[in-house]
Amino acid sequence: MAAGATKGDERRTALLAALDHQLRDNTLDQINIADISKRAGVTRSAFYFYFENKAAAVGALMTDMYDESFDAAELLGGADSMHDRIEAAIRTIVLGWGQRTHLWRALLDARASSTAVRDQFDSFQDSFVGVVADLIEGEREAGLAPAGVDARAIARALLDLNDRTLERIVRAPAGLDLTPHVDAVVHIWLTAIYGSDT
Repeated sequence: MAAGATKGDERRTALLAALDHQLRDNTLDQINIADISKRAGVTRSAFYFYFENKAAAVGALMTDMYDESFDAAELLGGADSMHDRIEAAIRTIVLGWGQRTHLWRALLDARASSTAVRDQFDSFQDSFVGVVADLIEGEREAGLAPAGVDARAIARALLDLNDRTLERIVRAPAGLDLTPHVDAVVHIWLTAIYGSDT
């Protein structure tokens, strides 16, 4: 057992690992709690001790990916040109989530069926609105971006675009080259903020 970890921590971790494994080959609807519990080596009642339902467990599983998204957002504060920083942040997010399409697919299903997960995701999105709005306002104050529509409204619309892009990646046929789509997303971000992508 890891230092500081409790038996309960290990059971919860095992349940989330089992869910992650199951989601690689099955949709959220196809998975049952008995199979998750069995793979984790715990009882079905133990699952319900930690999670209200499968959707809640998916919400917990997404926490690490949220943290990775925050890491990507930190790229916006780098020393490169803003064009390069925005492009790097978007590509980092798309690459990171694109490597775990099974989790994103499960999140889409969980959001559709659980108010709690939907609220959790909305809260996650809201936490980025301020980051992007501050970036836009900072660029405007520095005379690098033109004044225009409310920065928070632009930020929310751009984050919605990212959300829809990730959904497109999940639903895309295997092997589809999404590079042109991601390039277009970068173009839209830069144009929304600066009036052009150059």
